[in-house]
Amino acid sequence: MTAAFPDQTDQTDPPGQPGQPDRPGPVRAVLSMRTRPGCERRFETEWQAIADQIRTLDGCLRQDLVRDADDPRSYLIITDWADRERLDAFGRSAQRDRLLRVIRELRESAQRHTYQVLHSVPSEREEPR
Repeated sequence: MTAAFPDQTDQTDPPGQPGQPDRPGPVRAVLSMRTRPGCERRFETEWQAIADQIRTLDGCLRQDLVRDADDPRSYLIITDWADRERLDAFGRSAQRDRLLRVIRELRESAQRHTYQVLHSVPSEREEPR
């Protein structure tokens, strides 16, 4: 994917500073998926079963499944990992292929992007889900 602001990265930043693509630390993968018609409920059920297994993996910090409020067939899977190395290791694993086999059959399309988590600011008042 082409960056929306190609000049945003300053190549003079010292290592480990904002703008460096290899900055160590947590990453967030965002997967956009659209289910096949009528597969929404099964997709959610299968995702929950898979997420329960993935959460035990070294480096997996958090996973969220969110559904588009205006399009019930469109979902985002948002997963946080301790670092890019462990996310990529999972992404290349036979375990990932096995776990996601059913999900692949239930979706029409999928797209993934990985982001570096630079800052997180918790709310002063977190409401329970």
